[in-house]
Parts: sequence; structure tokens; C-alpha cells
Amino acid sequence: MRTFDQWMSEYQVSHNHPTNKLIHKIAVPLIVFSVIGILWCVPIPQAFKDVSPYLNWSTVFVGGSLVFYLLLNVVMFLSMVVSSGVMFWVCHQLYQTGTLMQLSLTIFVLAWALQFYGHKLEGKKPSFLKDLVFLLIGPLWVLRALYASLGIRI
Repeated sequence: MRTFDQWMSEYQVSHNHPTNKLIHKIAVPLIVFSVIGILWCVPIPQAFKDVSPYLNWSTVFVGGSLVFYLLLNVVMFLSMVVSSGVMFWVCHQLYQTGTLMQLSLTIFVLAWALQFYGHKLEGKKPSFLKDLVFLLIGPLWVLRALYASLGIRI
């Protein structure tokens, strides 16, 4: 398995254009939120409902992702736990209003359109076309950039 630094270095190769970087810092969290929202709306078995109102396909997916993040970097894992928790709370609230699926689908389409525009500016294909694991690396790259803007090196 590649190290955290190896993943970050490889992801950085196709994310150097200033506008593409900005787009990713906005669109990647929106895509993560929208995927969580879409998965939240997929019908779940009664056994899930009996355990917790938060146990659904999104929490199962994020739980698996968190195992991967823990193996890569503890700080990133903890950061993703916190950000996922916030997204879960927002999804739960929106689900109660009946707007979660429509909002999530809209965000998903618009954020991906932005991503592809950013890569057009970059002149390089998105990393996930080379390896689907990069879909899990994008959020870590954004978090790392956030930490760097605060003067924290991860």
C-alpha cells in the first residue's frame, strides 16, 4: 500500500493550476457531501433501522473509508471523522425535510462539472481515471491544503 505522502505527491501531479486547485477545494467537499446524501436516501434493511437512525448506506461507506484513512494517517483520519460527522448531521436534518436526495443530486452534478472544468484548465485528466482510490484521496488533499493554509504541515 502507498503511503500518505506518496498518494499526496501523485495526486498533486494533476492539481497545480491555481483555478483547478481552488475548484477542488470547493467541489471535493461538496461531492463528498452529495455522495453521503445520495447514499443516505437509498433504502435500508429494517435491521439497520432497528440499530440506529444513522446506520445507513452512507455510514457503511464512510466507515469503510475511515478504515482506509486510519491506515494512511491518523490526523487525516480524525479530521475525516469530524467532517463526516458534520455531514451526517446535516444529511439527517435534510432527510427529515424530504429535500436531501434532490439537493444531493444537484450538488453532485454541478460539483463534478466544476471538477472537469478545472481539469480542462489543468490540461490533465482527473487522477481517479488512473486509479479509483484517488476518489478517496481527494478529500485528504483538500484537508492537507487547509492545514497548510493554517501553517500546519501534515
